[in-house]
Amino acid sequence: MKRYTELEVGKESRVLVRGMYSISKSLPQQERYGLTNQFRRSAVSIPSNIAEDCGRRMASDTIQFLHISRGSLYELEPQLYIALDFNYISNDDFRGINNRIVSCKKLLNGFIKYHKSDGK
Repeated sequence: MKRYTELEVGKESRVLVRGMYSISKSLPQQERYGLTNQFRRSAVSIPSNIAEDCGRRMASDTIQFLHISRGSLYELEPQLYIALDFNYISNDDFRGINNRIVSCKKLLNGFIKYHKSDGK
């Protein structure tokens, strides 16, 4: 098994984190403990749970951590829409980050499928 830093899903999720940190800097000060914090927590959870999956390597835990990671991706999506709805982010920023979310979903779903087929 590759290290999580070598996995495409791990790489893509770290790019997503950098993007979320970047756009969260532009959110209003009053969102510092609200949306900014949620953006960052959700985004960081994605590669963190992928790494924890790779570190544990117990069959019973593997899918659970990947599902937590996927749940964080799905949590991030409406947060992004909310930021767009309040004009906290531009349409271009929205599209760029949303494309990363879609890419991470595809990669993560493939990784989950791989583990479910016992492809370790």
